[in-house]
Amino acid sequence: MTDPHEAGAPTGCTGLARLTDLAPDDFARTWGREPRHVRADALPAGGALLGIDDVDALLSRRGMRAPFVRVAKEGRTLADADFTRGGGVGAGVRDQVDDTALLRLFADGHTIVLQGLHRTHPPVLALAQELAADLGHPVQANAYVTPAANRGFAAHYDVHDVFVLQTEGTKRWSLHAPVHEHPLRDQPWQDRRSQVEQAAATEPYLDVTLEPGDVLYVPRGWLHSATALGGVSVHLTIGVHVWHRHHLAEAVLDGTRRALAEQPELRTSLPPGVDVSDPTHLAEHLTAVRAALHAAVDALDDAAVAALLAPKQRAAQRPAPVAPVATAAALADGLADHEVVPREHLRASLEPTGAGVDLVSRAGRLPLTTAEADGVATWLTGSGAPLDPALAHRLVVGGVAVLAPRGAA
Repeated sequence: MTDPHEAGAPTGCTGLARLTDLAPDDFARTWGREPRHVRADALPAGGALLGIDDVDALLSRRGMRAPFVRVAKEGRTLADADFTRGGGVGAGVRDQVDDTALLRLFADGHTIVLQGLHRTHPPVLALAQELAADLGHPVQANAYVTPAANRGFAAHYDVHDVFVLQTEGTKRWSLHAPVHEHPLRDQPWQDRRSQVEQAAATEPYLDVTLEPGDVLYVPRGWLHSATALGGVSVHLTIGVHVWHRHHLAEAVLDGTRRALAEQPELRTSLPPGVDVSDPTHLAEHLTAVRAALHAAVDALDDAAVAALLAPKQRAAQRPAPVAPVATAAALADGLADHEVVPREHLRASLEPTGAGVDLVSRAGRLPLTTAEADGVATWLTGSGAPLDPALAHRLVVGGVAVLAPRGAA
């Protein structure tokens, strides 16, 4: 009915082009394998993403709360209570960032970490969404603000790929080859602390100083540490939470487990007197289980695996923002001055049901008739006849569509 993977996704995304001087096919050969440093003059000029004034505004005038802010020094992360306090009259919160406490800590050499900037700072949100659309992998962004001649974190590795974008000041980075290649999310560097410390004491694979506008690509697993040089350093860490074959293996196992649960012969009880700690008691039964497992894996087609992964993909990336108040006001005035267009980065798909068709996206499920679904299928691709006003209203309220001034869509 429609391509379930790209509906509502923007075209001509430029996220990757802002972070590397390589063409997409050339970057794919570097992807996940080795670090790459790109000087600012090799990249297209872009708008300011995050400067010191932006940092101060976020910390002192936006009501930021933990855990959107962390504070660390030489690898030690402070408790939230060390830099938060109550929000005061009219704000019943206890974990609002205390800018006075942050001033003292920063002057004492602590690094301030702004977490989740892809949710709180529009320029970073736009870049994160563009990059996620380019790569097909979920993206998030943090910022690290470090005083001169200080280091926030000791050598470590991340369990996601990283693009480091220097926005203010300079910072020296030291990278070492992995002690554990391609780590999964449940394989943090702390589990291999001694190996990391030993490797970090050797000659680095790459020792480089980032200046404003420079980008450093660090694949997951690569050890890294950084020290601010002269003046305050601000850099964005754009984390790519990659899909990998282990995700596919988990989906195959999940699908296989569900299929086996439907087989009566695998639900039967083991005989009286069985000792499940004795392999000789299990041999006959395990032979049958292994045969059933192999058959179930072979019977699980690619489409079934993709269907198991689709909800995780929808949940992994934030869609484009909507304007609740302005949109509701425009709907109340009618749609004469607006066009209804698909919401970007939503990844909506049409799924048949017994009663009709559901439009499925991160915004939820929206039931449609078969006739409505045919019109929505072409609308998702940017073509087709105008939608029925009642259906258009439902799509907007359902979070699948947004309003654009007529003639600007």
